[in-house]
Amino acid sequence: MKTESNSNVLPRPLRGIIPPMITPLLDRDTLDIAGLERLIEHILAGGVHGLFILGTTGEAPSLSHRLRHELIDRVCEQVNGRVPVLVGITDTCFTESINTANEAKDAGAEALVLAPPYYFPAGQAELLEYLEHLTPELPLSLFLYNMPSLTKLVIEPQTVRAAADIRGIVGLKDSSGNMVYFHQLQFLLKDHPDFSLLAGREELLAETVLLEGHGGVCGGANVIPKLYVDLYNAACSKDLPVVEALHEKVMRISTAIYSVGQYQSSFLKGLKCALSCLGICNDFLAEPFHRFRSAERDVIRKHLGELGIL
Repeated sequence: MKTESNSNVLPRPLRGIIPPMITPLLDRDTLDIAGLERLIEHILAGGVHGLFILGTTGEAPSLSHRLRHELIDRVCEQVNGRVPVLVGITDTCFTESINTANEAKDAGAEALVLAPPYYFPAGQAELLEYLEHLTPELPLSLFLYNMPSLTKLVIEPQTVRAAADIRGIVGLKDSSGNMVYFHQLQFLLKDHPDFSLLAGREELLAETVLLEGHGGVCGGANVIPKLYVDLYNAACSKDLPVVEALHEKVMRISTAIYSVGQYQSSFLKGLKCALSCLGICNDFLAEPFHRFRSAERDVIRKHLGELGIL
């Protein structure tokens, strides 16, 4: 565990592709350490601009706090300042969010990511007050995480605008898939040009960057990180023919890998299965989910072959 100051300065605004890394597991409370090491190097080799751990794709709510802290330590040690590491601290318990944040700081992470507490429903005024109380207790900069499909709470645009004035809050990842929401945020945050707006839905990465958003937190970048980096770069350059071609491949991945089987967890199962098929890491999922059965795994292998990945 590191105790010295973080060597990586967080860019403001943070731009680029920041993959939400899956958490390789051997069983419900054991990391696949060899797989984790291979996965980190695989992702970084794609030229990504950061790494986000303990998010939705990382199954954070299903992991013990002990395992979360072990993951933070191992990831930060291996990344070793090559890119900023962002650590999810979402929790139903205020104190546990602070504990995880302190662990992240001690390990050498650069920033934190927080979705609203997801059990008791909070109003917008309560959510803003929660952020006003929490943020001064945090040792690192904070990105908000709008994930209404799972938290059952939208961080409304006016709440984001007010939160942007809180010292330490530096950006937002939006996984709502609502481009009207994105446009509203852009309009309200014109006086905060260093506030990062990141797309959480990779299907909207091209549109987000073409419209002057700052990048994306793309699950598919676990599997093919360079594709998303290339799409981001093409969108920044306004190279529309290249954007169109790469966006089509992103949509093929979304359609093929994330929709196998009749599960709400298909995107997680698909990502972990794809990485297992590529020999990168184990595909064990935290309870209550299970890995794809053999027939579903065969479908994933077929799709990977058709996409030229396997």
